[in-house]
Amino acid sequence: MPRTYFVYILASDSRELYVGVTNDVRRRVAQHRSSLDPDSYTTRHGTTRLVYCEWTHDVTAAIRREQQIKGWTRSKKLELIDQANPTWRDLADGI
Repeated sequence: MPRTYFVYILASDSRELYVGVTNDVRRRVAQHRSSLDPDSYTTRHGTTRLVYCEWTHDVTAAIRREQQIKGWTRSKKLELIDQANPTWRDLADGI
């Protein structure tokens, strides 16, 4: 059975963004929310709400996509989220 890899975006209430890649989105969101590392970006900025997620079975494609999104302007990232999740609801609730 092939593995699944997720490219995801977390947001804070003030719409600070964090882009990441993982093979277990549930576990990774829980790690971000645990705030175990007080110096981490997600802890400092409160980016704990999963607002965007896509998946693939190709790890290389997932890493390339993460890097692509990270290279985008903020407005392009916001547009991606607005198209996929216009209400910015927390997608982790449905995982």
